[in-house]
Amino acid sequence: MLFFETAKNVLLVISALFPIVDPIGGAPVFLSLTLSYDRETRRLLARRIAINSFVLMVASFAVGSHVLSFFGISIPVVQVGGGMMVTAAGWTLLKQKDQNDRDAVGRTVSRTDIFHDAFYPLTLPLTVGPGSISVAITLGANEPHHLTAGLLAILAAVIGSAFVAATIYLSYAFADRLAVVLGTTGTNVIVKLTSFLLVCIGVQIVWNGLSQLLLSLPISSVP
Repeated sequence: MLFFETAKNVLLVISALFPIVDPIGGAPVFLSLTLSYDRETRRLLARRIAINSFVLMVASFAVGSHVLSFFGISIPVVQVGGGMMVTAAGWTLLKQKDQNDRDAVGRTVSRTDIFHDAFYPLTLPLTVGPGSISVAITLGANEPHHLTAGLLAILAAVIGSAFVAATIYLSYAFADRLAVVLGTTGTNVIVKLTSFLLVCIGVQIVWNGLSQLLLSLPISSVP
């Protein structure tokens, strides 16, 4: 009985988080930011992002609602702030030079330098954004308060988040295969389209948060 309950919770976590994290859709964005890196460095970075994403999702599920409650922050406010971050990240990608221009300029970076960007912006908000965090917090807020059921819910969150993190690593680590298939021009087109969609997603997240905040405003009755 406990096994089936845990399995159901794992499927719930995966079905709720995977479409929002969308690691396959995020692969072109990751590729656009790492075109000048060699394959081994890109895979090390993908592993770091996957680990960061796993920790962030589990932490949001386990203590996210308590942290927000402590600081008096609501989920709509998180959506507005996070949506603005996503919009800014997408706009930055739109303004970047094409692959040909970047290759012509060239740049030398160490692995220590690139890992500085592993959490922000590559993990947050480009991979695990405000939408994913708000979903994880909502799932965590609805977990049972009974000790055994609560521990099983956390276990399910760990397993589900580990699955999503594994798909993040696979999608990002092998994103260079996408570049080989598409070629330079195709990669530039995909990157620009993805960047524009990222801006739109950010605006949508902001609007979702604003809509909830506007609904919470008191309506004055007209005599």
